[in-house]
Amino acid sequence: MNVINMVIGLFGGLGLFLYGMKMMGDGLANTSGEKLKKIFEKITSNPIKGVATGAAITAVIQSSSATTVMVVGFVNAGLMNLYQAAAVIMGANIGTTVTAQLIAFKLDNIIPMFLGIGSLTIIFSKGKKGREIGNIILGFGILFLGMELMKDTMSPLAQSPAFATLIMKLEGNTLLGILTGALMTAVIQSSSASTGILVALASTGALPLGVAVPILFGNNIGTCITALLSSIGTSKTAKKAALIHLFFNIFGTLIFIPLINPLIMFVQSISPDGAGDIKRQIANAHTIFNISNTIIMVPFIKYLVLLVNKIIPGEDEVLTMDVKYIDDRLLETPVIAVGQATKEVVRMANLAKANVQLAMECFINNNESSIKTVYENEKLINLLEHEITSYLVKLSSTELSEQQTKIVTSMFNVVNDIERIGDHAENLVDITSEKIQKNLDFSKDAMQELDGMYKYIVYALEISIESFENNDILKAESIMVIENRIDSLEKELRLSHIRRLNNGICGATVGTMFLDMISNFERIGDHSTNIAEVVINK
Repeated sequence: MNVINMVIGLFGGLGLFLYGMKMMGDGLANTSGEKLKKIFEKITSNPIKGVATGAAITAVIQSSSATTVMVVGFVNAGLMNLYQAAAVIMGANIGTTVTAQLIAFKLDNIIPMFLGIGSLTIIFSKGKKGREIGNIILGFGILFLGMELMKDTMSPLAQSPAFATLIMKLEGNTLLGILTGALMTAVIQSSSASTGILVALASTGALPLGVAVPILFGNNIGTCITALLSSIGTSKTAKKAALIHLFFNIFGTLIFIPLINPLIMFVQSISPDGAGDIKRQIANAHTIFNISNTIIMVPFIKYLVLLVNKIIPGEDEVLTMDVKYIDDRLLETPVIAVGQATKEVVRMANLAKANVQLAMECFINNNESSIKTVYENEKLINLLEHEITSYLVKLSSTELSEQQTKIVTSMFNVVNDIERIGDHAENLVDITSEKIQKNLDFSKDAMQELDGMYKYIVYALEISIESFENNDILKAESIMVIENRIDSLEKELRLSHIRRLNNGICGATVGTMFLDMISNFERIGDHSTNIAEVVINK
């Protein structure tokens, strides 16, 4: 019965620990919002910046597994190369030590304060930002409450002869300790949770540091299972990134196996034995191991890349008819996913603008060979509309800040307007096909009038896309003058064309095509204005 109670207590404590960690991580991610996106967007081939990025992101979202899964998603989308991925993964291992350092603090007596302040902040905050701060404080309290529950539940183990025998076996067998840690983390899917269990167990006096350190090494290997699983069904390059994560942790462990005793002696010297100090010793061992491992391995990134290229040879085929920036793996961190969705929408908008320009070039020059390209681009625009909309639906069900929720909601409308612009580009090329097939000519005046209106709609498109991409309200507001000019031109050109018809300068068929052209131009201007209005009303 005691064993059953212990299992139930450990299960409940672990659940609270993981929930508190997620709540705190989500709150930190949502409050840091734009800063978090900018950190990831500035990743370069400089490995030091990559390591710093991985450490910062993981410290915020409180999960090295989530960071690594995101990296696999970025690599799969072709937005990050293996050298960049390796550096970020190494940094993630450093970032995850923050959790261990936090739980090593002795905060037993003030846990109720965190729970109370966090709960009251969530209840009485009017704005979503205040509630996110409440989530951070409450999550912190729940995390420590879970730690205390695990510690209290496992305290009888210190007097258990069977457990003492198990510890003796582990104490003399480093490889068995590493395997234990790897299996434990592979099952829980969180190295931070595994470390939390170790700290809770050690604080009862049942686990000596000599046994805890090899298990810590194993925790780092076990956490790789998450990235490996997430790489199933991805590109070769994404699989290589997951393998780099595994090899980095395995090689680091192999390097440190002969150095276990010096590591133990060092952490004991900087935090001497005493009541509760075993928690800090485990946290420090975890931090020193991961930082040292990263410092040692960073110069060998290119060799890690060479190794995984040998194991998984070949490059991925370039897939143009697909999304580029969005990946379901990025939904693990909604703030990053929102930024990537914005990039995909901008990509779709630029493709629609390019299609309008190509359609007009075909019309002016009777360029039949490029008509097929416009139709192919339209297929991609339709595919992007479907994929982005589906992604936004998934994104809407995640934990988003108030501002991010507005951005996601606005993107639904923007995507619809872009898709309609693509349809109008297709209409323009349909008119061009008819013009070429029937060998029709437009008068010089008609062509000049169309070209003049066309330049305005391209300008309107550029303004709307740039204002959306940069969330520039002033630029968005400037489109209203252009929209008024487009509407005026549409009326002027209709009257001008009627005069040409009356004077016998243009025939009926050409006349109908001219009116269809300016009608499509005017609708493109309307949809461009709709996009700008979304920016203004965010």
